[in-house]
Amino acid sequence: MKQPLPSNTYLSGKGDLSAVDQAMIERRVGLLGPAYKLHYEQPLHVVRGEGVWLYDAQDNAYLDAYNNVPSVGHCHPRVHAALSGQAGLLNTHTRYLHPGILDYAEHLLSTFPDPFDKLMLTCSGSEANDLAYRIAQLNTGGTGFIVTELAYHGVTKVIAELSPALGEHANLGEHVRTVPAPDAYRNDGSDGEVGKRFARAVQAAIDDMSRHGIKPAAMMVDTIFASDGVLADPPGFLQQALKVVQNAGALFIADEVQAGFGRTGDHWWGFQRHAIEPDIVTMGKGMGGGHPIAGVALPGAQLEALAKSRYFNTTGGNPVSCAVGKAILEVIEEEDLMENARSTGAYLRSGLAKLADQHDIIGQVRGAGLFIGLELVRDRASKEPAAEETLWLVNRCRQDRVLISSTGTHGNVLKIRPPLPFSPDNADVLLRVLDRALADCPELSARLA
Repeated sequence: MKQPLPSNTYLSGKGDLSAVDQAMIERRVGLLGPAYKLHYEQPLHVVRGEGVWLYDAQDNAYLDAYNNVPSVGHCHPRVHAALSGQAGLLNTHTRYLHPGILDYAEHLLSTFPDPFDKLMLTCSGSEANDLAYRIAQLNTGGTGFIVTELAYHGVTKVIAELSPALGEHANLGEHVRTVPAPDAYRNDGSDGEVGKRFARAVQAAIDDMSRHGIKPAAMMVDTIFASDGVLADPPGFLQQALKVVQNAGALFIADEVQAGFGRTGDHWWGFQRHAIEPDIVTMGKGMGGGHPIAGVALPGAQLEALAKSRYFNTTGGNPVSCAVGKAILEVIEEEDLMENARSTGAYLRSGLAKLADQHDIIGQVRGAGLFIGLELVRDRASKEPAAEETLWLVNRCRQDRVLISSTGTHGNVLKIRPPLPFSPDNADVLLRVLDRALADCPELSARLA
């Protein structure tokens, strides 16, 4: 007889949710509706954060190995000072002269290669991608867009149609074509073949658009393919797809919401790992360390068509947001967080590789810098996805006060993307917790026997 997967009580070994938290969940559903989702089978009630740690209502510390939004750490004093200081002076829109947006634009654009010389600011990554979408259509006269099969690019109506990760009820637009993500683990992993296969799929999508009378406008790519399973390697595999897109008269949009701001450890931006020059770059999340700021960087020539109409965003680029954004850049540079992402990321991946020698469920360790994917399989030969086990492990780590999540087409990739100050000592804590959890993880076949 088949048994259900473990309950919250079994997972935690510490009983059910407190009455206070249960009441909060019920109140949340009543006020916010059912579309909002919570992390973990036993949701976490956090009240404060500091560095790479989150604290619950009982002041228990949780190692945050998941949240890339507070990119320089939770509640960094430099960022807090910039936010509160500017908020106490002025916060208004971009139709008044103010040096803050100009200072920030100069600093941010200095991290880009030529010819990126223009910046437009929004409040969210969804808005940034929506603006990039509009610019691409205006510049090409096309309407067709290409994304990967499990891409996530945002929640506006337009961008939700380019985000198959939102689920089967978020319908893709008729002008949208999806292509398989460049998965070197499940396909031929040779360096050259990954890029060739991906480029062929992109060409097939363009050809299909042509058969249906759709002119391509752009391909939008998250440069670390986070929702598709954290697919970072081999560096350079995007070069051939870029050529295919541009040869079709379309634009290549690099969505850096996930991979940007030094997270990959080797460059400021994920597209630089692939030695490509996209037409448009979008940003968000870590750009404001939790404060709502996002943007679009591009060569000035791409803005000529948009300039024929007006663009205005009431709070995009306001003085407080720009002060926060500039403080984030300064902290990344002055605390050498890009190098920390490289070195600590390498240390963590090495430790995970050692765990793979001990636990057969680990199929592959991959990623770049402090964005790591750990693919779990029931059998290394067949690569059968261990989706249920992955979910079990995410919840077990939460009970052991380490926060991670899962991703990927099959839901079997542990997603590890901590704040950039994450240290080797923090990595050791994560590795110990994962080791214990992997050792305790019962095989699905045994649980369902």
